[in-house]
Amino acid sequence: MKKTLTAVAVIACTAFSVSAEEVHVAVAANFTAPAKDLQPIYEKTTGDKLVLSFGATGAFYAQIKNGAPFDVLLAADAKTPAKAVTEGYGVAGSTYTYAVGKLVLWSADANLVKNDVTAALKSADVKHVAIANPKLAPYGEAAYETLKSLGLESAVEGKTVIGDNIGKTYQFVKTGNAEAGFIALSQCFKGGKFTSGSGYVIPQELYGEIKQDAVLLKAGEKNEGAKRFLKFLKESQAATDVRTAYGYGTAN
Repeated sequence: MKKTLTAVAVIACTAFSVSAEEVHVAVAANFTAPAKDLQPIYEKTTGDKLVLSFGATGAFYAQIKNGAPFDVLLAADAKTPAKAVTEGYGVAGSTYTYAVGKLVLWSADANLVKNDVTAALKSADVKHVAIANPKLAPYGEAAYETLKSLGLESAVEGKTVIGDNIGKTYQFVKTGNAEAGFIALSQCFKGGKFTSGSGYVIPQELYGEIKQDAVLLKAGEKNEGAKRFLKFLKESQAATDVRTAYGYGTAN
């Protein structure tokens, strides 16, 4: 009986290892921390190995078009995954909104940003305001929409420091090269509070909803692990809990 049980255990472990996959995921910079939190949970649950790369969605898409072997793209927008499907790089029917981003005006200075965006941006202490390039980053576009909604374009004229992506924009503020900046809430927030500095979450009505979509790429079409990961991100309580902890919303 003991030998039989041992043999069954070996067979089960062998089957598990055969079914496990390596999944290469291109992750939008704003989702870096949540993805790192989810990685060990997912790997322990499935036996798959996640290989995560972090960066700008536009840069990733250029790499994908040039043959980069990513299985999944977690974009910072909804346009890029849709374009991937249209242009033949993404699998039709696989896209969905995995997170809705929130914009925040943030400073590494714990006392600089209160509940008044106008006062913060017009403060003599704010000589530089970091904003992501609106042509490349949805959070940059949202920042300019916010400034327009509040009539504050002139308040930042001559002060703006433009980042190529939201990751670089965050670094400008974190290092003090900009006293304040519009970044993704997830970069400075966890568990219901700011992790450092001071910030003000911009009301949703001031800018267009930042839907962040996922897509299964053609390179991962036959990778069962890639499909498992997308299902995990969409349906698991763990993924929901992590998104909530970092301040993300869900699609309407």
